[in-house]
Amino acid sequence: MNVPKTLLVIAGPTAVGKTSLCVQLAKKLQTDVVSADSRQLYGELSIGTAKPTVAEMDGVKHHFIDSHSIHEVVSAGRYERECLALLYELFSVKDIIILTGGTGLYIDAVCFGLDDIPAVDPAIRDQLMARVATEGLSQLQAELREHDPVYVTEADLQNTQRVVRALEVCLGTGQPFSSFRRKQPAQRPFTIKLCALDRPRAELYARIDLRMDAMLAAGLVEEARVLLPFRDHLALRTVGYQEVFGYFDGQYDYDEMVFLLKRNSRRYAKRQLTWFRHQQNYQWFKPEDGTAIINSL
Repeated sequence: MNVPKTLLVIAGPTAVGKTSLCVQLAKKLQTDVVSADSRQLYGELSIGTAKPTVAEMDGVKHHFIDSHSIHEVVSAGRYERECLALLYELFSVKDIIILTGGTGLYIDAVCFGLDDIPAVDPAIRDQLMARVATEGLSQLQAELREHDPVYVTEADLQNTQRVVRALEVCLGTGQPFSSFRRKQPAQRPFTIKLCALDRPRAELYARIDLRMDAMLAAGLVEEARVLLPFRDHLALRTVGYQEVFGYFDGQYDYDEMVFLLKRNSRRYAKRQLTWFRHQQNYQWFKPEDGTAIINSL
């Protein structure tokens, strides 16, 4: 791969306007968009993931959209390997590639590499997941605080996958999960430009509420019903599907489901913003700052 090459990262919370901006940037830069979204890569998940439509992609090639099946699990490690292979291929013909999404872990994996975490007995994860179902996530959060007070200061404790992953390593190795965290980022044969998008909070939350209304009108409940057999898949233990599954289970009525969908989506956006702000190496822009982003390259 000839250098210099640049990976332009456009990150940010749900509904902030990443898709529209990336399409504009891709057309100006004559390049492709690579998705870093842990759910949009599954072909069976569309409405609940706010996957960009063909019309929204507007002729721009998007990668890791509908690229895998819900019948498999794409871990951050697998995504890192497959995405890097794709980037090397794309960089052979393009000087700039756009990587975009709201899954901070996937972006970090591509840009900086994943931690070298030792393997632990899979039975530990199975036991922890069973406990989440019977005891709730809060009990595991409390245990993680005891085992690894360092990690909990920066972790998204509302993310079941991350809580379970950290706790299984603590229990399986007898060492804090944070002790295995990477101290030096992996070296990549391309320049990385990290950009993040934000809007005024009230504006962002209003967009999230409108998006949820649109998802419901487009058939979110019906999509979730088809996906019920896969409800234990990591990609479906997330905001946008869990609330609908609770409605199916009779835990609350339709109006309460809508309330929870909107509230939890707003909370998720707040956690995403917290994640990216903690990285400290992002340059922040408004969604309409496309020209400024290009000039910053």
